[in-house]
Amino acid sequence: MDIETIRNYCLAKTAVTEGFPFDQDTLVFKVAGKMFLLTSLSKSNSINVKCEPEYAVDLREKYDAIQPGYHMNKNYWNTIDVSTGLDDEFIFSLIDHSYNQVVAGFSKKMKAELAALKA
Repeated sequence: MDIETIRNYCLAKTAVTEGFPFDQDTLVFKVAGKMFLLTSLSKSNSINVKCEPEYAVDLREKYDAIQPGYHMNKNYWNTIDVSTGLDDEFIFSLIDHSYNQVVAGFSKKMKAELAALKA
């Protein structure tokens, strides 16, 4: 999977923005201002996604291409090598999970605002 496919998939989600808050190489996708995916433009073979802690461990045990989040809180983030042949739909499901994990932490008011944008 390439970076443009990932970028297009992320930007199609509600209230998602992209930017470079850290440096000119690290592309960050946020939902309502909260990060849910990071990737390097120079090493675009991996992405960092947020993950429920127990699920994160399960994924790491099942897939060599999924490791603890590089430069991230390893309890909540995984780094996924997207060049190893993982199914695209599976990668999309991990991106969805990350997005949903971030949204789950929103206040009721923010969730309602996000729901209104989806409608």
